[in-house]
Amino acid sequence: MDLTQLTIREAHEGLKQKAFSSVELTRAFLERIDALDSKIRAYLTVVPELALHQAQAADRAILEGRIGPLTGIPLSIKDLICTQGIRTSCASKILEHFVPPYNATVIEKLHEAHAVILGKVNMDEFAMGSSTEHSAFQVTRNPWNLSCIPGGSSGGSAAAVAADLCLGSLGSDTGGSIRQPASHCGVVGLKPTYGRVSRYGLVAFASSLDQIGPLSKSVWDAAALLSVISGHDPKDSTSAPEPVPDYIGNLDRDIKGMRIGIVREYGAEKGMDPDVAAAVGAAIDTLTALGAVIVDVSLPHTAYAVQSYYVIAPAEAGSNLARYDGVKYGFRADGAGSLMDMYRNTRSLGFGKEVQRRILLGTFALSSGYYDAYYRKASQVRTLIRKDFIEAFRQCDLIVGPVAPTPAFPIGAHIDDPLTMYLNDIFTISANLAGIPGMSVPCGFSKEGLPIGLQLLGPHFSEPILLQVADRFEKETGFHRIKPKMEGL
Repeated sequence: MDLTQLTIREAHEGLKQKAFSSVELTRAFLERIDALDSKIRAYLTVVPELALHQAQAADRAILEGRIGPLTGIPLSIKDLICTQGIRTSCASKILEHFVPPYNATVIEKLHEAHAVILGKVNMDEFAMGSSTEHSAFQVTRNPWNLSCIPGGSSGGSAAAVAADLCLGSLGSDTGGSIRQPASHCGVVGLKPTYGRVSRYGLVAFASSLDQIGPLSKSVWDAAALLSVISGHDPKDSTSAPEPVPDYIGNLDRDIKGMRIGIVREYGAEKGMDPDVAAAVGAAIDTLTALGAVIVDVSLPHTAYAVQSYYVIAPAEAGSNLARYDGVKYGFRADGAGSLMDMYRNTRSLGFGKEVQRRILLGTFALSSGYYDAYYRKASQVRTLIRKDFIEAFRQCDLIVGPVAPTPAFPIGAHIDDPLTMYLNDIFTISANLAGIPGMSVPCGFSKEGLPIGLQLLGPHFSEPILLQVADRFEKETGFHRIKPKMEGL
């Protein structure tokens, strides 16, 4: 049996039945990482000794009869979630050698669940990008086609899950950074409601938009991960004091009579790839055959979402990244003749081009004389987008549509075209602006054999409904069982 091919659910059953140990499971993944990751380049840091130590602790817990859905399960972590004693670089030279003195709340929750952390995975620098080409250290490749991007910014997480280099991963989503790479790599990705999961220990990009969430091989696995990391956290002032539902218990339910909204404005998107349109259309037909009722809804301010997002997110990024100045921690440039030279040289050498671009955009939007024209106006549009969703969800239980306008594109295709790269997020950023949950579930393939995801969006704290519908769709179609061919790597 190849243990790396299992899902979290299957591995959990195997551990419970003592068919294998967590140590054996962890060793299988460490060996696969050693054999394949030089081609995929998903991991920035692997911690084999720590992983095996955690696996031994998990095995002891299992022998004592203490086993939960994540006990002994090997996972990867996006490299902007703080891990005590393990490098957290945000894929940036400015934090290349930063080792946090504390754990993020989600990491503490994983430790309490006796999960196993294999290492930290690659991303776009400070989560600013849609392709994982903006990492300061390496370009992660899509396991379905090594010449293509895996999506971003959680590209390392999605590629690691798709290539069976872990059983699941934690990523972050500021404008689609979980859902878009999940779509491009053929895995499940879920962005929870803003405040559903603590952001304490998540290195901030845009604080009003960031949210941690799971990437996994199946919907059940996503539900298991979400059930562990969710919950109110007094360390995070934006954490919602809402009870955590039984996400797993809500699966395996009929969706007959559920009202599913189709957004009028999404059909007018001129950049939509025909293969994406066909796969999403077929997915809607499947949901109809399962008894769902299709409802036509409108999100009239969709056309302004990209512009609004790319004012608000860079403005918050410019503020959050001001702390990286070479004084307190992180990289410091040598040879500066003055304090201002040290600041300038440190940030010029420590930040990549995309991060610098967004800091400049944000600083301009917040500057004297431009704040009202840009940031305030974008915030007003954000309110209108949120109201659009509230009105739409009066007519339907959830919304379905595309995740991205195209399948994964070749590495380097848009690296010098930031506008095209930004427009890749056109279907995902509205959920972050509105603070609602969204997820991607595999729904088909392009003519070239690249995965395509179906996006599900719901009202605030409607994760149980999204998981229920995604689970029913997954069981009906089985796209999640199709694996990339890895033999030639």
